[in-house]
Amino acid sequence: MTAYSPIGRYFPVKDGRLYGHVREGDGPTLVFLHYWGGSHRTWRWVIERLSPAQSFVSYDHRGWGESTEVPGPYGIEQLADDAERVIGELGHGDHVLVGHSMGGKVAQVLAARRPAGLRGVVLVAPAPPAPVGVTAEYQEGLAHAYDNDETIDHSIDLVLTHGELSAEARRQVHEDSSRAGEAARTAWPRQALVEDFTDRVTTIDVPVLVLAGSEDKVDPPPILREHLLPLISTASLTELEGSGHLSPLEVPDQVASHISAFLAAGR
Repeated sequence: MTAYSPIGRYFPVKDGRLYGHVREGDGPTLVFLHYWGGSHRTWRWVIERLSPAQSFVSYDHRGWGESTEVPGPYGIEQLADDAERVIGELGHGDHVLVGHSMGGKVAQVLAARRPAGLRGVVLVAPAPPAPVGVTAEYQEGLAHAYDNDETIDHSIDLVLTHGELSAEARRQVHEDSSRAGEAARTAWPRQALVEDFTDRVTTIDVPVLVLAGSEDKVDPPPILREHLLPLISTASLTELEGSGHLSPLEVPDQVASHISAFLAAGR
């Protein structure tokens, strides 16, 4: 495992700036997009297990982490616009999108635009491009998942994970989940979750690797096989053994290994 020694940087976007960690190195640059409730820190344990020469950027979506002051809208199109702006500000050519959960939906929408330099996509426990079995009651309940320490604990233990998180990872999830403002925190369950990009993702033409936790209760492998893979002709799915939805925190070794193999196959 390598030392985590990135450089902190702000990226100008519409109506503000986003904070992220950057490391210059070998390409293609990995562009890490975190889940609803996370931050750039979500990816730390995965990045530590990648090559120390690997180029990457891991940043906070608007409304989250160190970017809490950036106003909405917080829908998927805006988050995809932000990602495109961050990539442009880096000035790098080749890149690979790595999106987790909500970040996975953002990655799908951005990849469908076929941006210059995109070489592949890794979707980690991704939200499907359209909602599956989502009811108004479910949306309202989800909107309160991060209300306080008790609801965050409930979400971690009963929904998001399969095994125990380390004390440090659990503390980080608490901090990240509770930090966002009300508008950013409720935008996913009440808006972005139900946005439908089914027709859009069929245009993705780069290699796509889907990593699904074998014990994921949020976006389980059968759901992704039925509602995501048939839409993307270049996609394949690999299960992460013993992982729930927070696989970058639960099984970073597996996630990093598959990302490394994906990069090697594309070179």
